[in-house]
Amino acid sequence: MVERYVMSIDQGTNSTRCILFDRGGRLVSVAQREHQQHFPRPGWVEHDAVEIWHNLRRVMTEVLTGAGTAVDASQVAAIGLANQRETTVLWDRRTGTPLGRALVWQDTRTAPLVEELRVRPGEEFFLDRCGLPPSTYFSALRIRWLFDHVKGLEQRAKNGEVLFGTMESWLIWNLTGGADGGLHITDATNASRTMLMNIRTLTWDEELLAFFGVPRPMLPEIRSSAETYGEARAQLPGVPITAALGDQQAALFGQTCFSPGDAKCTYGTGSFLLLNTGTDVVRSRHGLLTTVAYKIGDRPPVYALEGSIAVTGALVQWFRDRLGLINSAPEIETLARTVEDNGGCYIVPAFSGLFAPRWRSDARGVIVGLTSYITSGHLARAVLEATGWQTREVVDAMNADSSVALKELKVDGGMTADNLLMQFVADVLDVPVVRPMVSETVSLGAGYAAGLAAGYWPDLEVLRRNWHPAARWLPGMDPGHREAEYDNWQRAVERSLGWIRPPGSP
Repeated sequence: MVERYVMSIDQGTNSTRCILFDRGGRLVSVAQREHQQHFPRPGWVEHDAVEIWHNLRRVMTEVLTGAGTAVDASQVAAIGLANQRETTVLWDRRTGTPLGRALVWQDTRTAPLVEELRVRPGEEFFLDRCGLPPSTYFSALRIRWLFDHVKGLEQRAKNGEVLFGTMESWLIWNLTGGADGGLHITDATNASRTMLMNIRTLTWDEELLAFFGVPRPMLPEIRSSAETYGEARAQLPGVPITAALGDQQAALFGQTCFSPGDAKCTYGTGSFLLLNTGTDVVRSRHGLLTTVAYKIGDRPPVYALEGSIAVTGALVQWFRDRLGLINSAPEIETLARTVEDNGGCYIVPAFSGLFAPRWRSDARGVIVGLTSYITSGHLARAVLEATGWQTREVVDAMNADSSVALKELKVDGGMTADNLLMQFVADVLDVPVVRPMVSETVSLGAGYAAGLAAGYWPDLEVLRRNWHPAARWLPGMDPGHREAEYDNWQRAVERSLGWIRPPGSP
């Protein structure tokens, strides 16, 4: 019998990865390509959507030839996509050409508009409809910014000449034919990050569309996270595309967090902690986001509370690329272990402002406690500890919103290879931290959803049985020391919120 596989595409902030998984949820083959990061102005972050599309085509081919023995396209049962969520692409409906670079979720150019929206109509207007507060994070504000700054674009959108999508929409459109009949769709998880979808009805909200001035014809059709959308044409012709999820919802699915109260945190460029709240739309009172966790076929949607941290792995990249204190990301753990503590140094990496639970786009990064005693080792330790303390802030907010306190945290993503960091997270949260055998659960979740929709796996219980722990870190920090250090971190955050904006700065 010929073995069949599920193909998972993870279009992330820094790279596009393609993985083949077998029925046991085991990684069979992987291919990956990075794409360029564009920073044209302070706070602006852009990607070339065409470069990403070309990279996807390459990795889809490479993953088939890298599987020990070559895998034929006929052995691929289904394709699922996960994607960086709020990154915004506008393109010409007729030619398929992007109308400028994609504006990345980290981009903060819409900050002045955010401040206006907080005053009028105010946060409640948006929270009641889409479950999201005004923030530079979300797509609707980027569409509005583009309309306001690109001459003639808004009128072209009204004329039906322009399409909008997050990355999964752009890639599915191209995979299924592009300008020659490509599908213009999104799923409920990605649509829930735009500030344009009603969080309860899972449809585009007329009041929000009118408020932002977004014409309905430019929007993709909202579909469930796991169903047969159509067949690929540009690559792997005839293979069904059966799933799409935002990357963090995909990670929740890959961690098999299918029950209310299950939680995971993905540690990547940013970090994202999601708590399954079941079919209930839970309104956060402590700075978290209400989001769609997933929707399987015609079943009721499952929701989640999310704490989004803008900068974690990106801080390690900054430490490597901008300061040049290490040559590769894994070296930061070795450098941090040359000292016993942070030497009184704290780093608040508010490069894109602060996300959950504070939502302050005006915050800026600070380093607090510098003395002549501080070495590169202390700075490395402060870089890692910044991720732990930001996680603690989110968990505190989640415990306040939820009736059940967090008992265990499942983790995934590239930073979980850092044992020093994971132990620190367990210490500051005072709960066990568990990493699964397959750490790339974003890809696994997209594969699981695609396989479910295609009948490759029969039900969620089979997926639960595939989950196995690979590492566990138990808390061991003295409570008094933990809380004293947390107080120091909080004071450092206040410094980041109270910085003085230089005249003429963005």
